[in-house]
Amino acid sequence: MAQQASIAKSDDGAVRFKAVTKRFNKIVALHEVSLAITRGEFMTLLGPSGCGKTTLLNLAAGFFSPDGGEILIDGERVNDVPTYKREIGMMFQNYALFPHMTVAGNVAYGLKVRHIPKSESDRRVGEALALVKLTGLEDRKPRQLSGGQQQRVALARALVINPTVLLLDEPFSALDKNLRTSMQVELREIQRKLGVTTIFVTHDQSEALNLSDRLAVMSEGRIRQLGTPEEIYRRPCDRFVASFVGDANVLRGRLERIDWAHVVVAIGAVRVKVPPGPLLGVAASAPVDLYVRPEHLRVTEASEPCARSGTIVAQVYQGGHVDLFVECMDSTRERLLVRSAGHEAMTRWPIGAQVGISISTDEAVAFAVV
Repeated sequence: MAQQASIAKSDDGAVRFKAVTKRFNKIVALHEVSLAITRGEFMTLLGPSGCGKTTLLNLAAGFFSPDGGEILIDGERVNDVPTYKREIGMMFQNYALFPHMTVAGNVAYGLKVRHIPKSESDRRVGEALALVKLTGLEDRKPRQLSGGQQQRVALARALVINPTVLLLDEPFSALDKNLRTSMQVELREIQRKLGVTTIFVTHDQSEALNLSDRLAVMSEGRIRQLGTPEEIYRRPCDRFVASFVGDANVLRGRLERIDWAHVVVAIGAVRVKVPPGPLLGVAASAPVDLYVRPEHLRVTEASEPCARSGTIVAQVYQGGHVDLFVECMDSTRERLLVRSAGHEAMTRWPIGAQVGISISTDEAVAFAVV
């Protein structure tokens, strides 16, 4: 709670990008991007390869200089400030550990170049290694460590300098699923404990949703939507965000009427209320595309009133739920993904079964057909 309060009270921001543009020859990697990150916040930059997220991180680090706009850290303009003077900690995809140095030597490197006295350096290295649960491994070389241990060394090295900002460039991409999940939890616990402002780059949607205070969804050098994980997942602002963050089914419907606070979309025998914002200016009876999460669809008997009818063509058992793929029988021949809790769906809805698809939520969003 204290961490949340400190974020809410901060007005000036730890990092600010003001209309930042970056070009590489004729390619514009960033188009006047503006973003304010508050103190102690865990901000994730999420997007596909080539969207500009790593370029924005490298600009914060000082590896690149912007071609336009301003970058401020702690209220000071740093456009022309070299990396080593920005007091940032950075963790790369490949960890970038020095193979000839011990664990302690790797962690102490940033302190050594800052001419920190050895007694203080030893103390801070010990504290950093304890924080990442590597006490006792000080004298090992990187080749003697597992992938997860090497990652912890890289994190300790980034944190030991007490950085103003911690920059993380897809640090979990080389880990297997179980280790990646456990390291995500540990990183978030450490970040909350230290209260360090963090900018995290990833293309993994679940990772972004799990870790972030807020996330910026990027595409083609622009921020498409900025918000909390819940806001991004439940109320995507456009088709790209709705499709990129999480799984979504797209069902063609019709705008039936506009009420005071919402729009009603008709799909088969089902009526769904959606936010009016994306449909401003769309006339009644116009076709719209409804984006619905798989967990908000429900399989019913084919004889019941439904949004679509179709045939079960595939089942994927996922442990806690079953993914059912339904090929619809109308002219679109669309295939819908239905996420059914538990395992009963495997036997209740076998492959080849004729079923109806109903919509069990008003949390869908709709966009005009273009």
